[in-house]
Amino acid sequence: MGLWSDRVVPHLVDRALSTPEVRALRDAACAGLAGRVLEIGAGSGLNLSHLPPAVTRLDVVEPSDVAWRLSAGRRAAAGVAVDRVGLDGASLEADAASYDAVLSTFTLCTIPDVAAALSEVRRVLCPGGSFHFVEHGRAPDARVAAWQRRLDPVQRAVCGGCHLSRDVPGLVGSAGLDVVELRTEYLPGPAVSRPWTHGFAGRAVAG
Repeated sequence: MGLWSDRVVPHLVDRALSTPEVRALRDAACAGLAGRVLEIGAGSGLNLSHLPPAVTRLDVVEPSDVAWRLSAGRRAAAGVAVDRVGLDGASLEADAASYDAVLSTFTLCTIPDVAAALSEVRRVLCPGGSFHFVEHGRAPDARVAAWQRRLDPVQRAVCGGCHLSRDVPGLVGSAGLDVVELRTEYLPGPAVSRPWTHGFAGRAVAG
């Protein structure tokens, strides 16, 4: 499974998360970003084309060397310098209050210690800085949520540690970030896909 997760999953994620529906979510998540920005789990660079011109610097944390190589073309075409500054979102090599904003898309589902990662997000944000996120997670429908819990072990094994049932808004709030905008819905598609497609898009601020 190590070879699968390390070599294959980054390619699958690059394809699965570049649909028009997901690109629209990325565009919304990146709106309002400005100044010095940190991206947690940058993957293959799918957010780069959505960054507004007001972003003056982008530092990224990305554990996968394969995903980092996949992002090379997108980094070259980006309108801002992109620096890889770490591998672990739960232990950031950055000073406190050093970023104007933090961006995370489809990453909190996979980080093993997600509470520690969000605590780090809170630490590195400047006072009043914003955390922009798009994630999938626990559905409000009890039947769907039950299926998410049943499928979680398979999902983690096949998709590089990804969880279906995390309560993303609750985790963000527990880290001391105030959720000021939140959109929660299923992506379009058949009902059978709902354990995988219930998502959250929002913005939280550091006090």
